Amino acid sequence: MGSQLIVGLDVSTRARAEEIVAALGDAVDFYKIGYQCFYGADGYSLGKALLAAGKKVFFDLKLLDIDNTVEKGVAAIAETGATMLTVHAYPKTMRAAQKAASGSGLCVLGVTVLTSMDDQDVKDAGYERDAAGLVALRAQQAREAGIGGIVASPHEAEMVRTIIGPKMALVTPGIRPAGSARGDQKRVMGPAEALAAGASHLVVARPIIEAADPAAAARAILAEMDGKRVSLA
Repeated sequence: MGSQLIVGLDVSTRARAEEIVAALGDAVDFYKIGYQCFYGADGYSLGKALLAAGKKVFFDLKLLDIDNTVEKGVAAIAETGATMLTVHAYPKTMRAAQKAASGSGLCVLGVTVLTSMDDQDVKDAGYERDAAGLVALRAQQAREAGIGGIVASPHEAEMVRTIIGPKMALVTPGIRPAGSARGDQKRVMGPAEALAAGASHLVVARPIIEAADPAAAARAILAEMDGKRVSLA
């Protein structure tokens, strides 16, 4: 169950990230390193240190560029031994990323629609579909590209699972356990509900890393997840 919970190290210093990891101890073995940590806290070397310590690492970098640049970036991350890496869910980008990751243990994830976006935000961005429609399109394109999984709101998890089938990873941010604030997220769900809807991994940051006792917060979320585990075929 622990490997289904991914804790987002959304902090700006290496020292703070290491404090959180130490506080969590054996309660958590999977960490996400996004922009804030990657650029502000030397997240690349932090990730390598976590991997050396036997932890799993998800580099949430949302790569998008010309094919050759994406390939080289993905290849560099694959060499670290990381478990997951995000790219934007554009067909060419996903195909280039999968080409670079092939033969490694890296699971490429296509980011569909951010959980901070709702239908109006999607419309404002120039799309003629609503959020769920855009997620569905990109989920199908991710499956066709042959990547390892996608990132989507838990609100679309049930629909996405029917599109991508049982084997692909479905990583859901926007997870808020009972009693926690929504923050800037618009499409959120509880841990057990998200797993029941078809998510394979849950990303949680603020409800854990901002808690007075991060390990206790993580264990409470794991307890909510208990009995709802999704096994990939």
